[in-house]
Amino acid sequence: MHTLFLCGGSGQRLWPLSNPIRSKMFLELLPAPDGGLESMIGRVCRQLTQQGLGESALFITHQDQTGLTRRYTKDCYPVIGEPWKRGTFTAAALGSLHLYSTGKAKLDDTICVAPADMFADDNFFNHFHAFPNILKASQADIALLGTRPTYPSDQYGYILPGLAATTEYTPVERFEEKPDPARAQLLIQQNALWNCGVFAFSLEFMLSYLRQIGLPIDYDEFIAVYPQLPVRSFDKELVERTAKLAVIRHEGDWRDLGSWDTLTEQLRNPIVGKGGLSGETSNTNIINELDVPLYVIGVSNIVAIASPDGVLVANKVQANEIKEIIGSHSTHPFYGETQWGSYCILDKTGSEENVVITLKLTILPDHNTRDLCSQYSSKIWTVLAGSGEVILDGSVHPARIGDIFTVAKGVIHEIRAFTDMEWIEVRIGTASKDEAIYTG
Repeated sequence: MHTLFLCGGSGQRLWPLSNPIRSKMFLELLPAPDGGLESMIGRVCRQLTQQGLGESALFITHQDQTGLTRRYTKDCYPVIGEPWKRGTFTAAALGSLHLYSTGKAKLDDTICVAPADMFADDNFFNHFHAFPNILKASQADIALLGTRPTYPSDQYGYILPGLAATTEYTPVERFEEKPDPARAQLLIQQNALWNCGVFAFSLEFMLSYLRQIGLPIDYDEFIAVYPQLPVRSFDKELVERTAKLAVIRHEGDWRDLGSWDTLTEQLRNPIVGKGGLSGETSNTNIINELDVPLYVIGVSNIVAIASPDGVLVANKVQANEIKEIIGSHSTHPFYGETQWGSYCILDKTGSEENVVITLKLTILPDHNTRDLCSQYSSKIWTVLAGSGEVILDGSVHPARIGDIFTVAKGVIHEIRAFTDMEWIEVRIGTASKDEAIYTG
């Protein structure tokens, strides 16, 4: 069996910590067994190892996040990048064709597709081992994983099971997507399950469907047509159009930490970062990434979140509305992470002819920025902390605290860090020639 973990998201539901560059799965907020903090994707990787699924895993993300995904998976798993975001079905097809084209999967092999940002108990992943036998025994084209609802949520899809065939699986009767709470309560009374977004099928089934809808099954040809493909969700494109379905029932813990309300339930402490709570502040959380303190006095049931991208103060139940607000006022993120570290835009000023961007770079020890060449901007670097070296057009220069480097337009440049390093970068360029800040 092969497991495809889909890494994606627009970074809007957990703004201002998440953004298009740093998806929610990379936020290191969850309690880890060693007493520290871990990210959602880091937690999943730990559970994969514990359940013996690590060798079958393949992570699929947008090409701009391949380096970041490798960083947070500790480079223990293969990662492939989508050239464009085209939905969960297209990503699953890409992963399947990668396995097929490289000879890693045979036609009768089972492919399991799952989100990389799920939050579930360890036993949840044990069900993955059962998928090949369930597909064979049920003669279903797709097997799903559902969990018993704990309350009538309007944020999840529901699976209506048919009459139980065995204790191991149940045929699927139909689906209902995000019903209102009253309807959700009725569905729960009918033994409906939350749809966990985990699907299993044979490689042959996916290839057959791609042929049926006129798409190539050659990996390179599929990549070539990617720009023209519509956004397709796996549920809408394939699951809801397939008659023979079976569902495995999970009785343990599972939830989508896609809102501040659900995420803060899992935090060890009500305050992360600088700040404090005072007075009547029950069920209130502070998460602060800034160097200035954030205080909440006498307000309960809220989240107060601060990052370089903005500040959010919201009632926990209504905090999800930020997605609509951010969607209509999209701006370029001020904070980003890469495989080698992170950057924060401190200031942006200037005219159309000359814009000056000031950034703070943090580079992890024994990491390096890849070779860069700015055609429309020059840079001035000042080393604030740590030690390493700078490479300018092949010439290597030691870099220590207080050193200043000038990088002219067109010069190939790279930073290598021996220890944790911090830099100030002043970038001077033309506003009409907007270059990416840093990627990878």
